[in-house]
Amino acid sequence: MGIKRALVSVSDKTGIVEFCRELSGLGVEIISTGGTKNLLAKEGVPVIGISDVTGFPEVLDGRVKTLHPAVHSGLLAVRDSAEHQAQMQELGLDYIDLVVVNLYPFQETIAKPDVTYEDAIENIDIGGPTMLRSAAKNHAFVSVVVDAADYAGVIEEIRADGDTTLDTRKRLAAKVFRHTSAYDALISEYLSKVTGDPLPERFTVTYEKIQDLRYGENPHQKAAFYRKPLAAVDTLTSAEQLHGKELSYNNINDANAALQIVKEFDEPAVVAVKHMNPCGVGVGESIYEAYRKAYDADPVSIFGGIIAANRIIDEATAVLLKEIFLEIIIAPDFTQEALDVLTQKKNIRLLKLGSLQSGANRSSQFVVTSIDGGMIVQESDVHTLSESDLTVVTDRKPTEAELKQLLFGWKVVKHVKSNAIVLAKDDMTVGVGAGQMNRVGSAKIAIEQAGDKAKGSVLASDAFFPMGDTLEFAAKAGITAVIQPGGSVRDEESIKVANENGIAMVFTGVRHFRH
Repeated sequence: MGIKRALVSVSDKTGIVEFCRELSGLGVEIISTGGTKNLLAKEGVPVIGISDVTGFPEVLDGRVKTLHPAVHSGLLAVRDSAEHQAQMQELGLDYIDLVVVNLYPFQETIAKPDVTYEDAIENIDIGGPTMLRSAAKNHAFVSVVVDAADYAGVIEEIRADGDTTLDTRKRLAAKVFRHTSAYDALISEYLSKVTGDPLPERFTVTYEKIQDLRYGENPHQKAAFYRKPLAAVDTLTSAEQLHGKELSYNNINDANAALQIVKEFDEPAVVAVKHMNPCGVGVGESIYEAYRKAYDADPVSIFGGIIAANRIIDEATAVLLKEIFLEIIIAPDFTQEALDVLTQKKNIRLLKLGSLQSGANRSSQFVVTSIDGGMIVQESDVHTLSESDLTVVTDRKPTEAELKQLLFGWKVVKHVKSNAIVLAKDDMTVGVGAGQMNRVGSAKIAIEQAGDKAKGSVLASDAFFPMGDTLEFAAKAGITAVIQPGGSVRDEESIKVANENGIAMVFTGVRHFRH
């Protein structure tokens, strides 16, 4: 049958003039609407107004123009149905063989910081998705293009055979339904937020592909990297890669973990991560000092790790970073001198984030975790703790120096896999115990890692102690203060052990399980 008539109506007009000029040169009659019609006419491309097809004017400020039987009959008619052919002839209607539509810019509209509710609603497209769905449903006969990236391939097939192939039409139809479902997901998410219903009876999310990955967690697993529309600018999905080879699946997971930890701190901070757990965290007067502390926290585990910093990387810090093998360095930016140093290493990935939201300034997002057959959704854990939130439960109160280290350790332990124990001293971690089946096991690992540094350190636990044994190990190691949620039926046992050993202990009333 071939492509003889096309209906073109686009908000994003990138490449549309050239595409339609090619179509017209191939003998395709072009129908268009509103601004698209005016642009094509201005550029000398032969075009027919939609009203000439429908016999009805565009009305209600353009809200109604393509919602008409003359349009949708032309799209939905089954070409090899004698009954449909007869009805089309009887009604004097013509087929539409190609639809080129992209939608009102709803995402761009709600991304504006000053967007009003009225502006958002006005940018919900009705006619566009309707045409796309009609054409995509009837892809056995109708070609439908929603992405300018497909213009060249469609033209090539029409030039060669007068039509697109059925395989192409199937692929384009699938792309349409992905596009319209993503569009609707954004609208439903926006309206759910407006109406205060963030966890509705149906939870639909949409993501845009950033890139395919070489493989997933292991080489036999396929993987890709996706971005949530309107994601915050200080997330990994918005980072600019300045140098190095492509990110891997594991790189992305670890880098995200490092980034979440470094956002806890307002002062200069550096975080080193291995396998989703921090192996070294340090804060200081400068990013140089913070890195020295993060490195000294565990100079063995940092090798091959991910580094996140919340200040610009300068040359002096870069010289230190260059001394060991690192997979990724994430920072708000890098000085040119630092780049000159670090880019001497061919494969290291350097990621520039721009500004960072830190401390109490971070906003909560929803975290979606896939399970077999479904998913679970929760708010992200951005809870912050201040000194006034603490309850001292022991005879001895922590000193000001201990209190500072307790709050530091608490910021870190919330990001360690449960059961989690963190030892902190001199504004750095000195021991991290992660992911053990019991809390004593995590404490043993942290204390063993700290060695002599355990003496005089403080201990942070992500959840309460079910009995006093962890405190007994802490006392033997010379730990002087403890921060934990409290709330166990056997809290008194832990308090008794702490008092017997002169340990100051505070309860937070908040736990930070991380599975």
